[in-house]
Amino acid sequence: MAVSETLSKSAPPEVGQGRSKGLALTVIAATQLMVVLDATIVNIALPHIKTALGFSDTSLSWVINAYTLAFGGLLLLGGRIGDILGRRRVFVVGVLLFGLASLIGGIAQDAGMLLAARGLQGIGGAICSPTAFALIATNFQEGPERNRAFGVFSAVAGSGAAIGLLAGGALTEYLNWRWVFFVNVPIAVLIAVAAPRFISESERQEGRFDVPGALASTLGLVGLVYGFIRAASDGWSDSVALASFAIGALLIVAFVVIERRTAQPITPLHLFRNRNRTGGLIMMLCLAAAMFGIFFYITIFAQTVIGYSPLKAGVAFLPISVAIIVAAQLASAFQARYGPKVFMAGGAVLVALGLIWLTQLKADSSYLSGVLGPTVVFGFGMGLIFVPVMLLSVAGVSDHETGAASGLLNSTQQIGGALGLSILTTVFSTAAKDEVKTQLPDFQAHATPAQLASFKGEFPLGSPWYSQVLAHGIGQAFIVGAVLAVVALLAAVFVVKAKAGDLPAEGPAGMAI
Repeated sequence: MAVSETLSKSAPPEVGQGRSKGLALTVIAATQLMVVLDATIVNIALPHIKTALGFSDTSLSWVINAYTLAFGGLLLLGGRIGDILGRRRVFVVGVLLFGLASLIGGIAQDAGMLLAARGLQGIGGAICSPTAFALIATNFQEGPERNRAFGVFSAVAGSGAAIGLLAGGALTEYLNWRWVFFVNVPIAVLIAVAAPRFISESERQEGRFDVPGALASTLGLVGLVYGFIRAASDGWSDSVALASFAIGALLIVAFVVIERRTAQPITPLHLFRNRNRTGGLIMMLCLAAAMFGIFFYITIFAQTVIGYSPLKAGVAFLPISVAIIVAAQLASAFQARYGPKVFMAGGAVLVALGLIWLTQLKADSSYLSGVLGPTVVFGFGMGLIFVPVMLLSVAGVSDHETGAASGLLNSTQQIGGALGLSILTTVFSTAAKDEVKTQLPDFQAHATPAQLASFKGEFPLGSPWYSQVLAHGIGQAFIVGAVLAVVALLAAVFVVKAKAGDLPAEGPAGMAI
């Protein structure tokens, strides 16, 4: 993940020379795994969380967005705090905060308590994740030793999504949904205890915290996301939704003004002057929206329409992860020969095709007939895009801003996912409401007296009418996802100008995939 300064080229402090490097790397990698998999481990439990805490189909997206907004919005500030106050110290604080938030999430008695816990988890992740990456430089010698450590760290980051899906499925099926949160608590405690024993502290750096910039950007994004979710439930003319959009937009403008005037901004705006980097960020913003949508909606579809158990739903997502990994390896091996543009444009085409295919989901679609093919095509396209976009994010950046540039890409991925999921949710909600009206006469003619008595705008979970509404809403939402993929394709074709030989052979380690 991101670190706000360049990695130290000096040897690690003498404090850590006699300690086990393997244990130090285990502690660091375990933290990264805990943070990365938490973005997906909760997805599998969503249908159970919805029933237990009374979420609606629309408000359920906040379980994901509360985490990603806090994590993505504060990621760069978290890395900066570690640089200035000491990375190990901040790392431990972030881990403990993440563990505390997980405990609160596990015992949550209502939707508000769970969402507060998810936001707190995001803050903890934003503090410990960038410092975990930076601690590799503090504890491992430059050269083969550090490269091996980065290799392990990157592998953990890349596999976190798949592990989260499987772990979430197993915990939800064999225990209950609360254990997708409880599982983090003992891990966080063990990491916090082991960190001072096996990890060396870094030297503090001089600098200032750009707290106003971080708050303006994060709160502005929360305002925009809340506006979309509110519009989905109460309509586009709702005064609260309109006010939320206005406040969010004003805060984003304020963020730009703050970053232009701050001596040490968390987001150096001049990084956007490079069209290749900007093109890559536009692509990541758009495609992360589609990716979050697939993990969110296909998880719900697999369990409530197809009828998969949580564990089987987790296994059903493995082909996407395999497709991403295979395609990323191909892009990494051949981008120096063919250049990034081929893989970025080709990947965007595949992503768009996969999303268009998903718009054809029906209430009677099976996993093999309606889900497997389009999600694998989507995953392969995303895998082709990740590597060149990562490389473009740091190409031509001075050493002291490498961390900020790579962190900007990670933040864009999280923010794009949160904003995109809220937009897709708005479209889903509108389409679902229309389909409810279409299905209502048949429901009234064939439903049981108990079903009729309990009807309050949503059909009974698992009923054929509910399945039809859900499938129709998801299909309409993925039309927007396909449009975003086309925007990404246009950015690859008309904005990115990088050619073969213009990029370094390797990108920043630890980037999330």
